[in-house]
Amino acid sequence: MLYQGTPITDLTRSSTKESDLKRIGILGCGAIGTDIALAIDSGKIPAKLTHVYDFSKDAATRMIAKLQNKPIITDNVGLLAASPVDLIVEAASQDAVRDNALTILQNRKDLMIMSVGALLDESILEIIEEGCKDFNKRVYLPSGAITGLDGVRAVKNELDSLVLVTTKNPKALKGAKFFETSKINLDELKSPITIYEGTAQEAVKLFPANINVAALLSLAGLGSIKTKVKIVADPRTDKNTHEIQAEGKFGKFSIKVENVPSENNPKTSRLAILSAIECLRKICGNEIQVGF
Repeated sequence: MLYQGTPITDLTRSSTKESDLKRIGILGCGAIGTDIALAIDSGKIPAKLTHVYDFSKDAATRMIAKLQNKPIITDNVGLLAASPVDLIVEAASQDAVRDNALTILQNRKDLMIMSVGALLDESILEIIEEGCKDFNKRVYLPSGAITGLDGVRAVKNELDSLVLVTTKNPKALKGAKFFETSKINLDELKSPITIYEGTAQEAVKLFPANINVAALLSLAGLGSIKTKVKIVADPRTDKNTHEIQAEGKFGKFSIKVENVPSENNPKTSRLAILSAIECLRKICGNEIQVGF
């Protein structure tokens, strides 16, 4: 944000003293955690990665092997939360958010959450919101695999309808909880098929690793019950596509984003990783901020 009376030269200064760099911890050393770690290690994010934890120590070890500057691997999440860091990036799972977000805030650490679907559980959201107030800390939610959240937030009080249509290759949907009771065989699909229509609240429970964008959209706009979600499995596509349709007193707009999947995890869009890197760079940097 450009504050009145602040010289632009002060806001755009890129050089940062080593002692002024934020210290970052990462919870979850999979595809997203690794790309964030590499961005810090290369200097794309002006910060220091000092501590990491993953439920699989092998995953943490593999990630660290790719880094020039080696962080400490903690033995559990509690030790990560208590470590001398300024901010912890959650890149693990919705369960990791439910089980550990409050502990991180209690330890006076800011938190960036990637598994945003956990926040559509109203009890979890309330606990985290109270934790932010009680311990005077912040929680950051990157925009993930969609764009236009600034616009949705701007018109949220004039929204009448908010719909998300997500289309993915069946391979990117495999393993979702939804298929524990569904009779759909993803391997047999030859053409696009709508496999789910319902609320954002239900969608993030049935597709916890696939539809975090629904949680972000509902938090920015109408909430998890009124935000509608449609999921399409298309064997002919190699993209993760998200279409947002918003309408209300302000008028209407539609946004379509065609994402290339992450090379390391087809369930994750490349844009989701890039948005996380940019969000963290914005938090750690000292420059003009565009948008909200």
